[in-house]
Amino acid sequence: MCGVAGYFGKGVAPAEAKALLARMASKLSHRGPDDSGIHIDGEAGLAHRRLSIVGLSDGHQPMSDPSDYLVISYNGEIFNYVELRNELIARGRKFRTQSDTEVILHLYAEKGLDCLDDLNGDFAFALWDTRQRCMVLARDRMGVRPLFHTQRGDTLFFASEIKALLTVPGIEASLDPFALDQIFTLWAPLAPRTAFQGISELPPGHLMIVKEGRIDQRAWWQQSYPDAGHVRPRPDAVEELRALLDDATRIRLRADVPVGSYLSGGLDSSLVSTLAARAQPERLSTFSLGFDSEEHDESRWQALMATALGVEHTTVRCTAGDISQLFPSVIRHVERPILRTAPAPLAKLSALVHENGIKAVLTGEGADELFAGYDIFREAKLRRFCGRQPNSQWRPLLFQRLYPYLPGLQRQSPEYLARFFGAGDDRVDDLLYSHRPRFRSTSAAKLFFSPELKRELGDYDATAELASMLPADFSRWHPLHQAQYLETSFLLPGYILSAQGDRVMMANSVEGRFPFLDPRVIDFAAGLSPDMKLHGLREKHILKQAAKGLVPEAIIERPKQPYRAPDSQAFAATPPGYLADALSGDAVARGGFFNAAAVEKLKNKVLHQETASFRDDTAFIGIVSTQLWLDTFSTKTE
Repeated sequence: MCGVAGYFGKGVAPAEAKALLARMASKLSHRGPDDSGIHIDGEAGLAHRRLSIVGLSDGHQPMSDPSDYLVISYNGEIFNYVELRNELIARGRKFRTQSDTEVILHLYAEKGLDCLDDLNGDFAFALWDTRQRCMVLARDRMGVRPLFHTQRGDTLFFASEIKALLTVPGIEASLDPFALDQIFTLWAPLAPRTAFQGISELPPGHLMIVKEGRIDQRAWWQQSYPDAGHVRPRPDAVEELRALLDDATRIRLRADVPVGSYLSGGLDSSLVSTLAARAQPERLSTFSLGFDSEEHDESRWQALMATALGVEHTTVRCTAGDISQLFPSVIRHVERPILRTAPAPLAKLSALVHENGIKAVLTGEGADELFAGYDIFREAKLRRFCGRQPNSQWRPLLFQRLYPYLPGLQRQSPEYLARFFGAGDDRVDDLLYSHRPRFRSTSAAKLFFSPELKRELGDYDATAELASMLPADFSRWHPLHQAQYLETSFLLPGYILSAQGDRVMMANSVEGRFPFLDPRVIDFAAGLSPDMKLHGLREKHILKQAAKGLVPEAIIERPKQPYRAPDSQAFAATPPGYLADALSGDAVARGGFFNAAAVEKLKNKVLHQETASFRDDTAFIGIVSTQLWLDTFSTKTE
């Protein structure tokens, strides 16, 4: 894992190029504390910060191929680089290093952009082709590694994080109101939009070619599912899945430094940790996060799994005070407003990993999306059923049982639950049917938007924009696959892998590796029948079958408890010093995005009440994070 930065165009004076690239790279030092490099060739400039994991002594970047016509600055890991390297050597290719970086150069020299299909890994890179005089930017299938870009005049600037782009003269930070609306509806901006006006994200599975002043951006990969009713049977599916996950984990242990594993106490990380412990002779180091609040803590499950594996296990506890104190730093690294505090404890966890000398960790991200583990999948199935039984007295009770870990939901009346989950039940042809309740409940926090922001947004509808981005064959998929696509293609890269993944891991120079996001596993899961993933209301059915005999039965069959952290309660318990300034009437009015009087009432309500409603929780964290974003990044002075 590393940091990438650079430019392409005639807008950078030769005398300023080196200093500019050095400034950009310095903002990425946390992503690569081990080494740095710069390459300048006329109108092209590349910078790199390196976190040494593979090829410790000979992986310096930017790296050129043997003929010196290709130069790359690359962030990530190619996990099948050993196999690819052997194939290239068999075809006569000569290697100068042991790094996976050089594999990309040789593959590109042979296949051009088609080489991306061969890469099993997480990556974002900039490649300078001196013969074609073009700059190529590319990003991995699922968007594990970030890459952002912007233009100033006829020059394109790009970097792994936006803070590096803000060092370029003339590029300023201004909050995009439509991105804010998307965050307060969908939890994340819709790529290529970012929180910063005029700065874009290269979407997952996309590439960009910049040549002779023209920019060609296109998808090189997209998630897809078979048409409903056209899923072929897989009698050996459980064995296939176990073998795929075993190999996906094995190749993600490839490194010249120790690789650890997160152990949350749930099925996904437990299975990954089990496969990792079996695949290497050394004792595996695992890391867990604990909370003081019982409703968030999973320590007993973590201890059970650590004992079963016999691993070197380390736990860190996260208090409410830790969350509120870490929050400004989290916003600085995440680079956008967020609606939950969940990234803050994960930042503390990655700091623990770093303190223990581990540079890379395996995690279980992706399993819930690929194998229908989230409650939203069960909820949508129940809603479709209840839509056919609109007067059933069992409807609210079924939804109450679906979310036993949400005390606020348990306190609601049957009438409220029937209204909340029943809204739109009959609109089964709605492309966003599965997610409408989530979008509706999240959007309620927009009540606190300022009149000025509401006027600027007009009749803009973030969900309509999301619907317009769906693939042409989306309507032909099974409803479960439609719901999975929404999670996998938007929330996973937009929030889980970024705000809760790369950004808070790399803040502490730790690389996350995700066996469930191996492209072979992704394709396999997409081809499974819906019933193999969501069997009745049993989530991750096939994954639980694959885990039998590997993971303790108590872990496999334990009640569902998704990762959550205290939200507004963390600020109410120990209000941090910065909160009064961030939410002062003057600061809120100066920002211009929220109604200052309404924010003051919300602040008093949250800080003097033990529990907050979902709307108030969402709004409070969203407002605090937005105000911190403005304080950290914005150059707005009016």
